Amino acid sequence: MRVAVKLEHINQQINEACLKVNRSPDEVKLIAVTKYVSIERASEAFEAGIKNLGENRDEGLLEKWEVLGDKPNWHFIGTLQKRKVKNIIDKVEYIHSLDRLSLAEEINKRAGHKIKCFVQVNVSQEDTKHGLSPKETIEFIESLRPFDNISVEGLMTMAPLTKNEQVLRDCFRKLRELRDQVQASNLDFAPCRELSMGMSGDFPIAIEEGATMVRIGTALVGEDG
Repeated sequence: MRVAVKLEHINQQINEACLKVNRSPDEVKLIAVTKYVSIERASEAFEAGIKNLGENRDEGLLEKWEVLGDKPNWHFIGTLQKRKVKNIIDKVEYIHSLDRLSLAEEINKRAGHKIKCFVQVNVSQEDTKHGLSPKETIEFIESLRPFDNISVEGLMTMAPLTKNEQVLRDCFRKLRELRDQVQASNLDFAPCRELSMGMSGDFPIAIEEGATMVRIGTALVGEDG
């Protein structure tokens, strides 16, 4: 199925979720996660009007960058190794996976300008997921104060793989409440206005709970063809 057709369906779901909770769809930014698809499929997504593309490997981002360059806004959404920072730092608009001080130091050192970062929080505290525990998050954000090239734009999480709506809502709500705590601190280096949460299987719930960015791969770009 063409990306444009899928996009129409996704936009309808975004609109319906926003309507339920009296939000404007303009508050929600759609990121097409192109990590498992070809350069051609990523290009199709961009041509369909999707301006934000997400990659989780530096190799994938660099391959697609060779074709699309800086026309899309690039989001790095995967675990970022320190040694890979230099490869992507001048090509991305956002990094969604800041979760340790050593990575912050490397980003700050390599960046030639302020980088918009999300602090990754493992709200569900699953062993298979990366990220800080909710209890560690505020102290970690405070530790980022000295880094002039990092702006903490918001928090990111991945919900458990479950069909249990209440579990999903609890996860997203906890991240929103944590975001609100950070925002209330009025930190210049951490405006923390954004919530990056929600993927193909749960993004309408994430939007109802306050997501400002949703990361959608399978349901949007899916398989080529």
